[in-house]
Amino acid sequence: MTDTTTTDISAPTNSDPIKVDIWSDVQCPWCYIGKRKFEAGAAQFDGAVEVEYHSFELSPDTPVDFDGTPSEYLSQAKGMTPAQVAEMLERVTGIAESVGLHYDYDSIHQTNTVISHELLHYAKAHGRQLDMKERLLKAYFIDGRHVGRIEDLADLAEEIGLDRADVVRSLTAHEYLAAVKADVAQAGAYGIQGVPFFVIDGRYGISGAQDPTAFTQALDQVRADRSDGVTSA
Repeated sequence: MTDTTTTDISAPTNSDPIKVDIWSDVQCPWCYIGKRKFEAGAAQFDGAVEVEYHSFELSPDTPVDFDGTPSEYLSQAKGMTPAQVAEMLERVTGIAESVGLHYDYDSIHQTNTVISHELLHYAKAHGRQLDMKERLLKAYFIDGRHVGRIEDLADLAEEIGLDRADVVRSLTAHEYLAAVKADVAQAGAYGIQGVPFFVIDGRYGISGAQDPTAFTQALDQVRADRSDGVTSA
């Protein structure tokens, strides 16, 4: 992602998919909302899009089994009053409803998400990352499932057709922990401080759960750049 442009005869053509790299956390309410808005924007683009999710931990110090509710966690972590937390959750829940997501904060299990990110890398290696990402977000925000423990995550992985026993093996061995750390390091190199964060074609960055038109316009711009023979340095 740079402002410098060059002409490259080997640059991608309009027939090549546009790569979208998304930094996201499983317990980020705006990430699920942003996913829906991105999907709506991409649906309005008449070209091919390739999506890859990358790890970002909003609260890496959270225990796997937090002794309290999400409201209590937010109050402690952000120094907010219960009334302020309630107002914030009401707002985000309303926005989620506007994109068809029915958040259930009364059932959410606040947890550490690093192991769920390891599962996403496992799923990517087996060609199922997008399915796994959707299942994890729904599990956390809507279904009241736990996404911080290996056995629970293996159950969710099995639901989308992954080999449960092999998932347990991989997560127990922390086979993809280095990949999670590499994603986090790349986020730091890009200057990403919050999620969701979308990198379009390695060139344009979009922060937050923007309106679908923002994503459509960015994808259209990439295609126009390709037509003009412009690529990032």
